Order: sequence, then structure tokens, then C-alpha cells
Amino acid sequence: MTAYTGTGDRAARGEADEGADGAARRDQAVRAAVEQGLVGPATPIVGLLDITGIRASTAALRAAFDAVTAPGTPVLHAFAVKATPLVPVLRLLHREGIGMEVASPGELALARAAGVPPARTVLDSPAKTPAELREALALGIAVNADNPQELARVDALVRSASTRSPLGLRVNPQVGGGSIGALSTATATSKFGVALRDEGAREWVVRAYLDRPWLTRLHTHSGSQGVPLELMAHGVAETYRLAEEINERAGRRQIDTLDIGGGLPVNFGSDAHTPAYAQYARLLAATVPGLFDGRFGLVTEFGRSLLAKHGIVLARVEYTKSAGGRAIAVTHAGVQVAARTVYAPQSWPLRVAAYDTKGRPKAGPDVVQDVAGPACFAGDLLAEGRSMPLLEQGDYAAALDTGAYYFAHHYGYNSLARPAIHGFGPDGTEAADGAGTTGGTGAAGGVRFAVVRTAQTLDEIVTESGGAHAEALTGTF
Repeated sequence: MTAYTGTGDRAARGEADEGADGAARRDQAVRAAVEQGLVGPATPIVGLLDITGIRASTAALRAAFDAVTAPGTPVLHAFAVKATPLVPVLRLLHREGIGMEVASPGELALARAAGVPPARTVLDSPAKTPAELREALALGIAVNADNPQELARVDALVRSASTRSPLGLRVNPQVGGGSIGALSTATATSKFGVALRDEGAREWVVRAYLDRPWLTRLHTHSGSQGVPLELMAHGVAETYRLAEEINERAGRRQIDTLDIGGGLPVNFGSDAHTPAYAQYARLLAATVPGLFDGRFGLVTEFGRSLLAKHGIVLARVEYTKSAGGRAIAVTHAGVQVAARTVYAPQSWPLRVAAYDTKGRPKAGPDVVQDVAGPACFAGDLLAEGRSMPLLEQGDYAAALDTGAYYFAHHYGYNSLARPAIHGFGPDGTEAADGAGTTGGTGAAGGVRFAVVRTAQTLDEIVTESGGAHAEALTGTF
């Protein structure tokens, strides 16, 4: 595969350069958001998505695997919808050639609302109901069964009705975990897949395929943030060897597609887009050369790595104070938009950038300070003891790298409202495919915004909290 190295190197350099370009776009977007009134005293928090950056990441992903894959190999890059479950974002990714990996009826509904066809959708989940399986098989969506009991359900459905769905089985290669245990899915006791190293498990998997000619895919996923690339590649290699063994014993190419999952970690420490897709693709090519020789179709399921670097939570500083000699900036961004960072700051630290009242990058000497959120508990902190230019009342704090698993995953602590989310792009271009440009957004200062999600209203909070059933308990019991 060495013939492809030069292209991979160019792709890796392109992904690295994108970090500096993204930082410049971010500064421009923050200022434009303040100037256009998307954020301010009456709207003190907003989520922003860099559409140019998202498109660059999808292009980098495709180029990285194209560089190491034999021409004509069918490859589906399926975005893990759980990372950013927003219909306009899914539609944008679909238009950029990306499919969808879904893990619930809700995620499937979002993918369908975004116009993603069943043939470009993959269903994974460790707890699929019979109804979910029946719907997926009726639509022709690819399904990876998680365990023997689920495979028995699929058996019954396949016997009762024909399906166009590609069907596979998820295996756990049990190659170990990374630095974040909760996101390591190839440990000895992981809840996902069939544990290959357990006694008798490998032979059971082989026999399951030999008994079911319609099982044509094999799926694995070793984890995401905190998992080293080498460990991810090791998990793929173990699964590839199993596929080769099954095909040899079947005497034919029964398994025709390997779903290698996703999980590329994200650098939360700087603007650099590392590790790069090209780096991972080249590592896979060196570790598992047969994976890319054209005998197997490929499915990937990246999520966080496509979106994280392109999101910003921008929050106004409502008050500042000092306690115990520590400066504290109280903002409107906390646990409701950054639950992982607030509850597990050592695993999920976020960079926070300081902007002045006009949305310009703030200058001045660094001051050790806390950036606090609005929730009523002491640990609601975006950053603790962080050195940065001193935030003052009316300034803005920007939580960076929050395009995945942050503002799209609202946590209703204190009944805090979900913030609006806007996509942004250069003036004169469509900022977010399928999203509107009404409601006070538009072009100014070289930046155009489009609504991705409107802010939650107080009436909606009341409705979601049982407002229509106010008398249910007092009037019934």
C-alpha cells in the first residue's frame, strides 16, 4: 500500500491546516453573531456550527480512505447520529456523501426526516426491540445483530418475510480499553457484541454464519475518545481474521462487507485536527493490508471526529465575582449544554476562549479564573482554575470543540431552555442545507447564519413537564 502514502500525507497536512482556518472562521463568526444579535442580553447563549469546516472534514474522511482502498471498492461512511442528532446537520452530511448509523427509533426517524435512504443507513444497538428489527428489515436497512438472542429474533423475521437488508453480527475482539472506560467497547466485559475470547464464542460465531448464508457482514467497534489508534486497528485486524476464517470454512466469500465502526479520537487541546483520518487509514492499511484490496466492502461509523471541532457554545458573562481570591465568571453555559465536561472534567476538558462585549478576541494578561454555568450546584463549571484574559460582565465565553455531544444533547437541569443553534458560512453562500435563514439571521460582516434549531420556549418546557396534566395527581387520588 506504499503507493498511496503521498496522497495520505497531503490529506493529513490538509486536515492539520484546517485547524488554523477554522480558528479564523470562528473569530469572524463570534463577532458576527454579536453584531447580528444572535447572542446578547436577551439571548445569552447560542450554539454555532461551522459549515465550511464540516464539509472539509467529510472531504478529508473520503479522501483518506480513497487513498488506500482498491478502485471500485464499495465504501459507506455512515455518520453516528448520536454524535449530533440534528436534522439539518444530517441532511448536510447526506448531501456530502455520508450515510447514517442509527441506534434507536428516534435516530432512525431523524435520518429519514433528513432524507437519508435506507440503503445508506445502518442500525446498531445492544437493545433492539422486535418492532425495531421488523421496521429495519422491511425498509432494507442494514442491521448488525448484537448477540445470540437478537440473532434468533432476526432468524424468525427472515423466515417470515423477505428482506433486502444486509445482515451482520457485531463481535467484541476483547483487545482492551483506552483511558476513558465508559467509551471503551472492546474490553473483556463490554456489553457490546459477542465476546470472541470467551470459551466457545469464536466457534459459535463461525457456526452462526455457516448456518445462515444470508449473514454477509461482520461488525466491530473498539471505542472512541481515549482509545489509541493502534488499539482500534488491532480490533479491526482481529475481526478481519475472523472474516477470513469464516469465508474459508464456508468455501466461498460469504462475508462481503466489514463494518469497522468509528471512534477516531478528537484533539480537545488545540485547534489542530489530530489525529487525521489519513493517519488512521494508513495505519489500517499497514496493519490489515487485506482490508483494502477490494475483496471486502467497507462501512465506517465516525461521529465525534466529523463534528466536534466545528461547534462553539457562545455564552454571555452575566456576572463576575471573586471568592477565595479566585475570579469567577458566571455564564449561561454549563451542565445543560456540557454535561460530560461538568461531571467528568478530567476526561472531558474543554478549551474556553474569551471575547469582549463586541465579540472580538479578548486581549490582556492571563488571569486564573473559573468559568461557571447557571445551574444551582457548585460543580457547574465549564473550566476551573483556567488561565486566560480576564472575563468581565458583558463579555463572552466560547466553549470550543463542542459540535458533537454538547449543545445538541441538552440536559434539563433547573429546566434551563435548549439554546438555539445556527450554522454559519461565508456571506453569499447557503449556510446550512435545508435550514431556513429567517428569524433575524442572515448575512453581515462576511458571515451568513441559518437556523438549525430554534431556542426552546418556556411554554415548551411546561408542556414537556406535564403541563397538560396538571390535575392528574390531585384530581385522581
